[in-house]
Amino acid sequence: MTPEMTATIDSILDRVKDPESDLSVARLGLVKRVRYNEEKKEMYIFADFLSHRPACISCEGIAMAIMSTIIKNLEKEFKKEFPDLAVEFV
Repeated sequence: MTPEMTATIDSILDRVKDPESDLSVARLGLVKRVRYNEEKKEMYIFADFLSHRPACISCEGIAMAIMSTIIKNLEKEFKKEFPDLAVEFV
């Protein structure tokens, strides 16, 4: 991964916010790792949402909706910045 690509990824993680707290994905530590396969033109984003899920069953539905929004926003930003790559969340 080039330094420019790394800087762009960092920028995306700073830009995308949790809609509930307005904190960046980077600050929340939701994305643990990003891997790039140059040969296959694929980017794998390793995210950790499970450790942030509430124990309360009633609250879990809200947490899942927030998680879906964050993933949708991350996908949108990654595809905007890297249109030639397949982006996959793991």
